[in-house]
Amino acid sequence: MSTPSTTRRAWLREHSELGVSLLLLLLGVLVLTDALTMDVAAGQRGPVGPATVPVVVGTGLLAVAVLLAVDVLRGGRGEAEGGEDVDLSEPGDWRTVLLLAGVFLGGAVLIGPAGFPVAGALIFWGSAYALGSRRPDRDPLIAAALSLATYLVFTHLLGVPLPGGPLTGVL
Repeated sequence: MSTPSTTRRAWLREHSELGVSLLLLLLGVLVLTDALTMDVAAGQRGPVGPATVPVVVGTGLLAVAVLLAVDVLRGGRGEAEGGEDVDLSEPGDWRTVLLLAGVFLGGAVLIGPAGFPVAGALIFWGSAYALGSRRPDRDPLIAAALSLATYLVFTHLLGVPLPGGPLTGVL
């Protein structure tokens, strides 16, 4: 005989895609709230202002969240890909997840004082290390080159200013 908590867990396991729907709903609300409270000067407004794309994206997120929730509640389930090799009976690799979270948090903290080239190099190298690369002779150099190239493309070619930190005058 099943208890109410066992039945509830089984129902949640069968409808786990509702978590994705909830995440999409929250992201849609966040994007719409941010877009609709955007401070835009009157001279910057036109037929298509800076809030147009975020409003469209936020509305799309809300629509997909509702459609996914309805599909899941009607019995729809996502199917695993044919080449998917995930063994759901094995526990998650929390070490990798925590290392990646720490690397991204460290990059977010360092981007202001150290600039994007340094923070980006830390993110690239730390991500490679967390995901299994153990080449201390090569990985930091590739990370620095990727970070510097990204900084130069965004800052000089695309005109998107990234914080340079102490390297601002040099680059």
